[in-house]
Amino acid sequence: MNTLLNKKKEPIDKLAASSAKGHSLGGEALRRMLRSPVAITGAVITGLFLLVAIFAPLLAPKDPYERYLQSQVILGQGIIPGAQPGFPLGVDDFGRDYLSRMLVGAQNTLLVGVLATIIGVAVGMLIGGLAGAFGGWVDTVLMRLVDVMLSVPSLLLAISVAALFQKPSQWTVIVAVSMVSVPIFARLLRGSMLAQRSSDHVLAATSLGVKRGAIVLRHMLPNSLGPVIVQATLTLATAILEAAALSFLGLGDPDPNRAEWGIMLSRSARQFLDIRPELAYYPAIAIIVVALGFTLLGESLREALDPKNRR
Repeated sequence: MNTLLNKKKEPIDKLAASSAKGHSLGGEALRRMLRSPVAITGAVITGLFLLVAIFAPLLAPKDPYERYLQSQVILGQGIIPGAQPGFPLGVDDFGRDYLSRMLVGAQNTLLVGVLATIIGVAVGMLIGGLAGAFGGWVDTVLMRLVDVMLSVPSLLLAISVAALFQKPSQWTVIVAVSMVSVPIFARLLRGSMLAQRSSDHVLAATSLGVKRGAIVLRHMLPNSLGPVIVQATLTLATAILEAAALSFLGLGDPDPNRAEWGIMLSRSARQFLDIRPELAYYPAIAIIVVALGFTLLGESLREALDPKNRR
């Protein structure tokens, strides 16, 4: 019996010892991520993508919009020049350097994913924050709206929102993709805030007469943001995939000059898959790898921040 009690007591003693040494949950999470091969892999992929996207204009060897080899492109005969000196990935159907367009496309892809995620987080936090702070009929009305949005498959919801716009554009994709993540963040923040309402520090602040607004902004909301931040990392990967899907379905930006992976994949897969399949392979592989990197990083962050996994 004593042996069983000692085994159950050891993890608690270790946790108490680490807390006594000043090891915060954030510090423990960082240490676990640094020891996790999955987290390191996700961080490396994400970091490389961010560096390429930020410095894309400097890394691109050529002007991504200049039609260097247009004279060699003969679409009627199915001729699109492939890899050759000066053009490692060949050119597209307009004779533009495909490597340069892939690099600049990373920047536009990141822009779409980040803006869509930011809008989704902002709107979702507004709805979830109001529902969690006020409760009652406000919570009921807002959550029924969220339930309606969740009842529609994410891609179908994005297509429906994109179809509302008469003229597709890059902002059409951003708004459509952001609406998909709104109900996710709303329910997540609302659940976290409801859990905070019954916590000791909130009850103590309430008993001391602290106003509801101060309790929500200073106590409930800051302690509820952890799951939202983790979900934002995962949503960024989903946003990139859904933006590419909308472009592939013809609901994205119709401008063929814009260097963006979703647009490049859509045009290449639709028109030139039999002629130059590499034009579709390159953006498709890039999208998959980047989405995988954000997913690995987000899942590792979720596990690292879970207090149940503390050792």
